[in-house]
Amino acid sequence: MSREHDQTEPVLRIEELSVTFFVRQSLFRTRPVHAVSGVSLVLSLGETVAVVGESGSGKTTLGRATLHLAPISAGRVIFEGTDIGELEGKELMSFRQRAQVIFQDPFSSLSPYMRVGELVAEPLAIHGPKDREEQHQRVLAALEQVKLSPAEEFVEQYPHTLSGGQRQRVSIARAMVLDPDYLVADEPVSMIDASSRAEILYLLAELRAQGELTFLYITHDLASARHFADRIAVMYAGRIVELAPSAQLVDEPRHPYTKALLAAVPEPDPANRLHERPVVGGEPPDAADLPAGCAFAPRCPAAISGVCEVQVPPLIQLDDGHEVACHLYPAGDSIGDSTGEPASESVSSAAATKGSSASG
Repeated sequence: MSREHDQTEPVLRIEELSVTFFVRQSLFRTRPVHAVSGVSLVLSLGETVAVVGESGSGKTTLGRATLHLAPISAGRVIFEGTDIGELEGKELMSFRQRAQVIFQDPFSSLSPYMRVGELVAEPLAIHGPKDREEQHQRVLAALEQVKLSPAEEFVEQYPHTLSGGQRQRVSIARAMVLDPDYLVADEPVSMIDASSRAEILYLLAELRAQGELTFLYITHDLASARHFADRIAVMYAGRIVELAPSAQLVDEPRHPYTKALLAAVPEPDPANRLHERPVVGGEPPDAADLPAGCAFAPRCPAAISGVCEVQVPPLIQLDDGHEVACHLYPAGDSIGDSTGEPASESVSSAAATKGSSASG
């Protein structure tokens, strides 16, 4: 695959992507687990899109599928005009070089038996260059790039001698040493201490600014997504339920689930310790036994009886560019209108039935 990129075409196009796993139920029976269902998303050159949601929402599986690391059951992932599901041999190797990942846990993603220099050089041993001195210089440059300096002092160390933040920097250096075009950052700050999280996010932002690097940023933290990403996609039960520019989504959330996530964000006010925070009850559905209609309907405080539990809402674009999958914002005129405002009668009816909530 060529590194030349058509500026008018997106770097990554996800088209109706579904990922289904099968788990054994008995000796002769298996059951499907729908990890990702019908997701479509476009990432432009240099853009950062954050995917947020609760654990089990399908965020990581989506990221792995875009890297050809999870089986695609339906749909396509198009990387610079090429369907990655059809890549084999040298073309697949070329894609692997251009698309890298930062894993969530630097404690398990780095071998304890390899030195830092060996860990960062491992991708070069696979993809080249083969010259040992050139590999060494690129390893030093990658370590300096992630602020592990002097690099010569880090190459001989083992991961267990480093702090959590330094280990994650090694993981980032290993991903950046091949100079990728597309990077999946799978909750890169969730496993390190709070004092290092901001530093890692600033580092990733700096790396993005240095070149035309496209990010898929997977996180459960809406605050970091608000500041780091250009757009935010909210996932629930394997589907995107809301997609919008970061500031717009946080300031004007439309989907009840997004409102619930924002309501759960703690506020730095000591008076809050005396107040009970209103949250949406219940648990996310089992991916092997999803509801027939909207997966959020059993927990939704604004669910429309006879509609939400029957029909899966499509992801529609509102007049302001906001995209949402919710029957409160219907595509047609059967319920309310499509002007970007929820159907008022439906909302009031639901509120009367279910009561008020912070996510309502």
